[in-house]
Amino acid sequence: MPYEPPTHTVERSLRATTGARIVAGVDEVGRGAWAGPVTVCAAVTGLRRPPEGLTDSKLITPRRRTALAAELERWVTAYALGDASPQEIDQLGMTAALRLAAVRALEGLPVRPDAVILDGKHDYLGGPWKVRTVIKGDQSCIAVAAASVIAKVRRDAVMAELGAGTEEYAAYAFGANAGYPSPVHKAALEELGPTAQHRLSWSYLDAMPRWSHLKKVRLSVEAAALESGGQLGFDF
Repeated sequence: MPYEPPTHTVERSLRATTGARIVAGVDEVGRGAWAGPVTVCAAVTGLRRPPEGLTDSKLITPRRRTALAAELERWVTAYALGDASPQEIDQLGMTAALRLAAVRALEGLPVRPDAVILDGKHDYLGGPWKVRTVIKGDQSCIAVAAASVIAKVRRDAVMAELGAGTEEYAAYAFGANAGYPSPVHKAALEELGPTAQHRLSWSYLDAMPRWSHLKKVRLSVEAAALESGGQLGFDF
C-alpha cells in the first residue's frame, strides 16, 4: 500500500508561529518491549528534501530500513540518541523513562533546538522544551520519520548484539524479536526466567507463577497506569 511521503509542514508552522529556527523531530522505539532499553532519537533536518522512501520505520522492510538509516545519518543536519535502561524503566515508569531518554537525546545534539516535534498525542517531554505533538508524526513529518528510522535500526542492532553476545541471552532470540514478546521469547521466559535485560515491573510476570516473585513494584501507581496499554504491543 502506498503512503503519502512526509513533509516539512509542521516544521514550517512551528517556525512561523514560534519563531523557532532549529526544530528537532523526536521519536521512540522499544516502549512495548519486555526487554532492553527504550531508545529515543532526536533529528534535525532543516527543510531539505529527504532520501527517497522515507516514512515511519515500521512501514519499511528491515533490509531497506537498515540502508535508509545509514543514508539518513549522513543526510540529517544532526541527530543524537538517548536510552533509558530496563532498571530506569522499572524505577521511574515508562512515561518518566521516555522523558529521560528524550532529554538525553536532545542534550546530545550539537545545538539546542528551539522547538520539538514529538510523535504521538501525549507530551511526555514537557518544559522547558517547546513541544508540538503530532499523531502519526513518524509518517507525516520528515524530521520525526528520520528519527523513527534511525532509532529503530540502532536499537534493533543493540538487541541483536546482546542476543548474540552471550549464551545467557541466546534462548530469548533478541536478534529476531528485539525484546518484544514473540513466542520464542515467551517460551524462554517461562523456562529460564527474566534476565538483567528484562523489565521486572511489568505485568507479564503476573502470568508466570514460577517467576512472579521477581516482580518489582513501581514507586508511582499513576505512572504504571499511564503505560499499561503499551505492554502487550508487538513491534518487530
